[in-house]
Amino acid sequence: MAASTCDVFSFCVGVAGRARAAVEVRFVSSAKGKGLFATQLIRKGETIFVERPLVAAQFLWNALYRYRACDHCLRALEKAEENAQRLTGKPGQVLPYPELCTVHNDLHQNCPHCQVMYCSAECRLAAAEQYHQVLCPGPSQDDPLHPLNKLQEAWRSVHYPPETASIMLMARMVATVKQAMDKDRWIRLFAQFCNKTANEEEEIVHKLLGDKFKWFTPDGFRSLFALVGTNGQGIGTSSLSQWVHACDALELKPQDREQLDAFIDQLYKDIEAATGEFLNCEGSGLFVLQSCCNHSCVPNAETSFPENNFLLHVTALEDIKPGEEICISYLDCCQRERSRHSRHKILRENYLFVCSCPKCLAEADEPNVTSEEEEEEEEEGEPEDAELGDEMTDV
Repeated sequence: MAASTCDVFSFCVGVAGRARAAVEVRFVSSAKGKGLFATQLIRKGETIFVERPLVAAQFLWNALYRYRACDHCLRALEKAEENAQRLTGKPGQVLPYPELCTVHNDLHQNCPHCQVMYCSAECRLAAAEQYHQVLCPGPSQDDPLHPLNKLQEAWRSVHYPPETASIMLMARMVATVKQAMDKDRWIRLFAQFCNKTANEEEEIVHKLLGDKFKWFTPDGFRSLFALVGTNGQGIGTSSLSQWVHACDALELKPQDREQLDAFIDQLYKDIEAATGEFLNCEGSGLFVLQSCCNHSCVPNAETSFPENNFLLHVTALEDIKPGEEICISYLDCCQRERSRHSRHKILRENYLFVCSCPKCLAEADEPNVTSEEEEEEEEEGEPEDAELGDEMTDV
């Protein structure tokens, strides 16, 4: 049988340590699958839960362009000042209050076999215990003919920035199961991401646990693409963002505050001119509880990564009553202001469903056409999903 809600909560509490008993997973309908509901009053601004992903991976182009992140938890590895220098293209860029930087180079460790970098011994060991023993390329880390490198190059050749997924997320899922002593447990956890009824999930698990491990077949790997595509959560980390937040918390004289704010504003203008919108170390992960949060164009909760790693925080945007469904938005704030037709088009193409949230129902009588402003944006060459996931990677 499929893993129960209690099993899911036990796992999430075990890996994150801060999931709270204010929510429960319920089956909603055959169309929506599962949903996450409040079991007690949750106040606006309150952290509903904190969750660690089953698996996560940095985007490949992001890593290639020297966005240095822990290979396991995606914590940014650059000092805030180094980050600012790279993003502005100014090697001499200096940040005030360097003591506010949260990056500790003395804690960083690499894999002794392939040299990939981790933020700590804990992350290096966690990766080795879960999937890295299978995936470690050893001394062939930089060999373009190594199968793993050929796979990554093939992926990059057809998936250009802005990225929304990584082939390494799927590779780590396969490696996790292959390396695990209890393969059944991991397959059942991954099966939780299927937007199916319990009976259908049981059938999926049965197929995956057959005589031959189905994920190693073309059809099985295609099923992983679908699973990751509809459930993957964007992750964003930034040592510079952490430094800015720490600066915001400083108690300064009005004149000093004005000078610091002006410095930060100019810094971001310089970054925009040199780098554009690609500020963060970015990747994606699979989160059991977060994946149960359905979409709404008027969400009552949002996700963020304030700890500069893959720990996801879900925070209430308004008071949520007991029994009320907890919904996030799969669209960024600009996309949510578009017409109902345009929102539906983005959601159908990327998440394979038609939204029936209160906002969409209220706008049901609107014509199914794209507004003139939106048509102009598309004619200018901006893909409709160009910003998809940015709302989900705030740090």
